[in-house]
Amino acid sequence: MNFNISSITDLSDTALAQRLQHKLDNKTKPLGSLGRLEALALQLGVILGSETPELRAPQMVVFAGDHGLTARGVSAYPADVTWQMVENFLAGGACVSVLARQYGLALTVVDCGVCHDFAPRDGLLVRKIAPGTADACTGPAMTASQCDQALVNGQDIVKALPGNALLLGEMGIGNTSAASLLLARLAGLAITDCTGAGTGLDDAAVARKVTVLREVLLRHADVSEPLEVLAAFGGFEIATMVGAVLQAAHERRIIVVDGFIASSAVLVAQALAPQVMQRCVFAHRSGERGHALMLAHLGAQPLLDLGLRLGEGSGAALAWPLLLSACAVLREMASFESAGVAEKSARQDACR
Repeated sequence: MNFNISSITDLSDTALAQRLQHKLDNKTKPLGSLGRLEALALQLGVILGSETPELRAPQMVVFAGDHGLTARGVSAYPADVTWQMVENFLAGGACVSVLARQYGLALTVVDCGVCHDFAPRDGLLVRKIAPGTADACTGPAMTASQCDQALVNGQDIVKALPGNALLLGEMGIGNTSAASLLLARLAGLAITDCTGAGTGLDDAAVARKVTVLREVLLRHADVSEPLEVLAAFGGFEIATMVGAVLQAAHERRIIVVDGFIASSAVLVAQALAPQVMQRCVFAHRSGERGHALMLAHLGAQPLLDLGLRLGEGSGAALAWPLLLSACAVLREMASFESAGVAEKSARQDACR
């Protein structure tokens, strides 16, 4: 692998964090009464290096790619659904399209390796490595050079986008299999525990999926380095997302992580550069079986738990208003002093 990771600074700025915490503690409210919103506000302030953080030109990017492993029957849907859903995103009819419009998120769809040729249009970036990855049962899903190119593509996509927040979305029939494989190998977990229903498999089909994924793990038993694991198990869309995450972290953008697949990209990225996690806001806990294990491995606490398992970036979009609110509280909410409101007295504390 020849991919070079841009420097990612440590955001452990205790002085800024202390100022932000002091500011939050002195808002006109009981101490800590806004719960998780206060922790989110502090995190966003630290990421953006500001006591008055503002979210500018948020970018929802949906990374799409096909997977050779789908020929093994690991999905309830045919591979053609990948390109059909890309068309749906671009036409504005998908869930993430609707939510992006509702919340004012710029939506970009990236063809990272879809087995289809798309007509050029606004909102579509064609960064196709190949028309789908190879079958990971017979060899690496990606060659080393393909993986490198996908990572570089992800970097370049982010470099060209405005704003200070990146919301991650994805589309790719078969990509829950790739994410399960990445989780099993990088976190050292049993593939049975990492594998779920994906697009809606029944119990028997999930058991067959586990058998296929176990075969893939055995085929690549000697692979352990993060980028080699990524190339072996694949996902052009996941690899491109890893590059995007690393670049966004380098640029000190807020990274809003969607569900299982997007989290698998962060899993790889943080294995390469642990400071990535300081920039990540995990939108929700997916209904996909392995996601709770992935979040636990990353030490991540998601904002929402709605039983979502759609992907696309839908959970990231739904969490976005919470980020807006957290920043608004820091910027606009009055302090006890500015509002002329009496604070809790030491005597009241003593009488409790």
